[in-house]
Amino acid sequence: MIRVPFDELRVGDAARSAGRTITETDVVHFCMLTGNWLGLHSDAEYAKSSRFGQRVVQGSLVFSIANAMIPYEADVIEAFYGVDRLRFPAPTFIGDTFHAEAQIVELEARGTEDGVATLHLRAVNQRAETVMSCHFRVLVRRTPRSTDPDRGTP
Repeated sequence: MIRVPFDELRVGDAARSAGRTITETDVVHFCMLTGNWLGLHSDAEYAKSSRFGQRVVQGSLVFSIANAMIPYEADVIEAFYGVDRLRFPAPTFIGDTFHAEAQIVELEARGTEDGVATLHLRAVNQRAETVMSCHFRVLVRRTPRSTDPDRGTP
């Protein structure tokens, strides 16, 4: 989606990813990586008594996967700039498949070298439910890194 320099981006540009099924291995590895072993995520018996009736995938895992599903070109992305309005309107369960949808909703120049692109990012599951929504912001270079003689070769 962000494959061109900042000045070539347009509000309204959009992309949709392929699907990705969330596995128990994903959830267990994320528990180990983050230390988030809440019963809602890691204990099937405990989770049965929750309002969801089963284990729920960590929201931070859904967010991490969804933003990585949108294609980016490393030569124009300078950095992750921030996230606003992050919400999880429906749960994601182990075995669910979601795809990511992104649309540029704002472009803000930040001087001569880069600008901030704000994308409305959503993760949508196989039941057509939005399971994650946010405004995802990235710092985008005006000149691709590989062609910028002042920065050298990465």
